[in-house]
Amino acid sequence: MNLPRLHLISLDCPDPYGLAKFYSALTGIAVETWPGYAPEDMPGIDLVHDSLPALSFQKVENYVEPTWPDGPVPQQLHLDFEVDNLDEGEQHALRIGARKADVQPGETFRVFLDPVGHPFCLILKND
Repeated sequence: MNLPRLHLISLDCPDPYGLAKFYSALTGIAVETWPGYAPEDMPGIDLVHDSLPALSFQKVENYVEPTWPDGPVPQQLHLDFEVDNLDEGEQHALRIGARKADVQPGETFRVFLDPVGHPFCLILKND
């Protein structure tokens, strides 16, 4: 049976290029620009890696930041990223512009908010 394979995960945001640069800095995956467009003028932009689904960022007018974990604007999605060391991962995420969430419900992962409020977790790699 030919099952569907995850190809792309798209995040709504007010500034696709800015958010793509953040996730590129977080993961080391390069930003893929669209031919014929200046990066800041693109309605969407992607991070593409050969063996992983692409992360895509699309411009949404009147974007409203999620209010995680409670509130009137729930998260619609969150991303998990494996790290070998939570403290080092946290320092890296904060250095490039993430905010640590006030609520930290576990000990083997840490919750952060990207520059436009999407929650994401750094999770301790299982060996």
